[in-house]
Amino acid sequence: MKFLLTAVSAFALLPGVAAAADAPNPLMTSSHAFYGLLKDDVLRSADKMAEADYSFRPTPDVRTYGEILAHIASAQFMFCGIASDGKMVMKNFEKTARTKAEIVAALNEGFAFCDSVYQKMTDADAATMASFFGQQRTKLSLLDFNIAHGFEHYGNLVTYMRMKGIVPPSSEKKKM
Repeated sequence: MKFLLTAVSAFALLPGVAAAADAPNPLMTSSHAFYGLLKDDVLRSADKMAEADYSFRPTPDVRTYGEILAHIASAQFMFCGIASDGKMVMKNFEKTARTKAEIVAALNEGFAFCDSVYQKMTDADAATMASFFGQQRTKLSLLDFNIAHGFEHYGNLVTYMRMKGIVPPSSEKKKM
């Protein structure tokens, strides 16, 4: 229970989350704050792992550390592409980005793409519909699904880091 209260308190202190109600676009401001948390955790995770461990996979039937990061990078284009222009932007970084430098570049490219979508989207735009695997969804729900998807895979990264004795970014002490 103490952890839950600490986590909720930490989220309330995130820039953008607490101020969202006063913002001109409170829905997008809130979503953008959580997206920023994901972006920070993923990019810091990419930095923390040594290049030699980008090929680490706990069992043969799961992605490597690097493949997870590359998958997250590709997903930024897919989800934010639909939210922005109504169509997926397909990047297959899992197959093309092999080195740490290539994967980090792909992550930066993917997050920059989503940054541009967040920067231009208003709450009114976010309420419009887009087709997502044959279903109509709001653009905001697509962006929020991107966040959920990213955090799902961040959880994988956390496990891999813990197995290598690395403290994940979200578990590091925050400077206040």
